[in-house]
Amino acid sequence: MKGPGPLVVVGDVLLDEDIEGVASRLSPDAPAPVVDVTEDRRHPGGAGLAAALAARDGREVILVSALGDDSASEAVRRALRGRVRLVEIPLKGSLPVKTRVLASGRPLVRIDRGGGTPGEPDGAVRDALAQAHAVLVADYGRRTASAVREHLAAVAARTPLVWDPHPRGDTPVPGARLVTPNAAEARALCPGEGESLRAYAERGAELAERWQTAGVAVTLGERGALLARPGTATPMLVPAPYRAQGDPCGAGDCFAATTAAALADGALPEEAVQRAVAEAAAFVAAGGAGNPALWRTAPSPHLDAPKTDAFALAERVRARGGTVVATGGCFDLLHAGHVGLLESARRIGDCLIVCLNSDASLARLKGPGRPINPVADRVRVLEALGSVDAVAVFEEDTPQTLLERLRPDVWVKGGDYSVQELPEAEALRAWGGQAVVLPYLDGRSTTRLALRAARAAVPPGSPP
Repeated sequence: MKGPGPLVVVGDVLLDEDIEGVASRLSPDAPAPVVDVTEDRRHPGGAGLAAALAARDGREVILVSALGDDSASEAVRRALRGRVRLVEIPLKGSLPVKTRVLASGRPLVRIDRGGGTPGEPDGAVRDALAQAHAVLVADYGRRTASAVREHLAAVAARTPLVWDPHPRGDTPVPGARLVTPNAAEARALCPGEGESLRAYAERGAELAERWQTAGVAVTLGERGALLARPGTATPMLVPAPYRAQGDPCGAGDCFAATTAAALADGALPEEAVQRAVAEAAAFVAAGGAGNPALWRTAPSPHLDAPKTDAFALAERVRARGGTVVATGGCFDLLHAGHVGLLESARRIGDCLIVCLNSDASLARLKGPGRPINPVADRVRVLEALGSVDAVAVFEEDTPQTLLERLRPDVWVKGGDYSVQELPEAEALRAWGGQAVVLPYLDGRSTTRLALRAARAAVPPGSPP
């Protein structure tokens, strides 16, 4: 859902660089790991990442930030072109570059380079904020928020404003709708003992009073987020929907961007925080800011897209030497046979990707009256299963084209036919994959369930 005006993101843009590799030995001249590089990725960070995440659903987003004439600034412009509209403040110096070196997905070291000072904002900044339907301030302590503070204070009086703070950054303007520090930032901004929920609730309430904001949402990682209000002793805890395994880099930007977008759409702060917790968990599970799929294509306008990108997941698993398992089907009414097959398939490898027939594909395959459940509902049910790591939807009659892109190591089907009869077996052989058949529970099928439900709906004595 898009608001009538743009969402404006104000803050410090960085260039994030991830050098991914494998470390299997130590250097002969020092006790330091040697990283054999397998991939080198660069993408906007800070306010640039927050703006890109806010634009994923096709929303109009304006990014107000300081950019210069250096190569890092140019790389950010290229990455954001076609995603967000840039309103630039001149940067005196070079854009900060943060480089992480990772081995098998684990950070070894971070290297920071560059930095500059924002110049004076011009009338374009004032005009962008004047048309904002909501504002997100992504403050990374590099003075962009300070340069625009006078304009932000005026906007906060009439427009929902979310401030994502930094211990070295500016103080949120009075009247902000929500401020979103993480646990470490809350401790730095409001020192004290204890890391219990009560301790963070007290910090949140104190910060809300100090900043004269309507609420403070302290993000607590796997524990979710705690929404505190000034003068209120009982906060609202929003737990994470599941324990997300993945790179948490950028999760705070995702949380703040989702919160601001929800407020732009008219949500209450409580609703915005709930939505943000769920989106942040899905973001981490999909690989965080380092997920290549986030920057591979322009933002999708479809809100019902799967939460985890299947292709990026397959790439990550293969990069660390794991086994990618895939299976396919309609999964129109999930039953015990499906669950057993999916659980068995997941145990074969390191991830399970379900190739799902679209509504049109399913209708051609099964005939009138199908699907019973639309594809968005079927995706959501499958993603909720612990055995399923990602879902990919295909429009064709068979998953052949999808499989050629996905290239799984193992293709699993359930049933009583042989591997030689599987139409996908030949395609798997092209890249060295293997097709296997798993036993299926007898007597379980979507068609039988649908017929049984239809018969049960007919009152006794009714004409056939």
